[in-house]
Amino acid sequence: MNSVKERLINGVVKENPTFVLMLGMCPTLAVTTSAINGLGMGLTTMVVLALSNVFISLLRNIIPDKVRIPAFIVIIASFVTVVELLLQGFIPFLYDALGIYIPLIVVNCIILGRAEAYAYKNPVIPSLFDGIGMGLGFSVALTCIGAVRELLGAGELFGIHVMPDSFVPVSIFIMAPGAFFVLATLTAIQNKVKIIGEKKGKDMSKIQSGCNSDCMNCSDSGCARRLYDEKADGKKNGVVNERTEQTAEKVTKEEEKNG
Repeated sequence: MNSVKERLINGVVKENPTFVLMLGMCPTLAVTTSAINGLGMGLTTMVVLALSNVFISLLRNIIPDKVRIPAFIVIIASFVTVVELLLQGFIPFLYDALGIYIPLIVVNCIILGRAEAYAYKNPVIPSLFDGIGMGLGFSVALTCIGAVRELLGAGELFGIHVMPDSFVPVSIFIMAPGAFFVLATLTAIQNKVKIIGEKKGKDMSKIQSGCNSDCMNCSDSGCARRLYDEKADGKKNGVVNERTEQTAEKVTKEEEKNG
């Protein structure tokens, strides 16, 4: 139970894909013209992420290590196709609003990153809730950005007019530049919260905008940014160390020979 809670909190807060890891920027900036679009894109991504994590975890001992990335893409693409057809059939207005960004979920770095960094190395249940947690974090981020843009750019929230009649919409917020303004502002607020927490003596190291750690020496095996092959890296380091020792031995012998 603690593991499930930890994975959910990790995705929503500690490693929020948008505000912390800065992943999935393309859909984040493109589809968040309204809160409903942001929520729809986030939940769609969450479904694909959770299901693909489950299947990849189930097949982790079967998928050959050398072809794991193509295998991940095939699994993810299958679920994206299913979700796309369901949206087209049952929620056509959302399908039309999201457009090309639905099939582009296949190459969303959040999904592929979690498959490689977590689902391929962990059991089914933790992988499922890791996908749900990261998907919820993505949904919350996109909905917040979409809500601010819709409110300031159209005076509406989830399609309902909420601002007074005297309010003059700032149309730039529902245009492309508005996404950058809102994301930057929300990120600045997050950084302010982090600074206040640090002043109070709290550990805010995991609440940050963008990963600034050394992935090669990072101890957080669940981090979505750790996309290197640890086994291959270990073998490579072993070869490098062996070559370094051989070179040093050769230099020593030459120095002894020359006097």
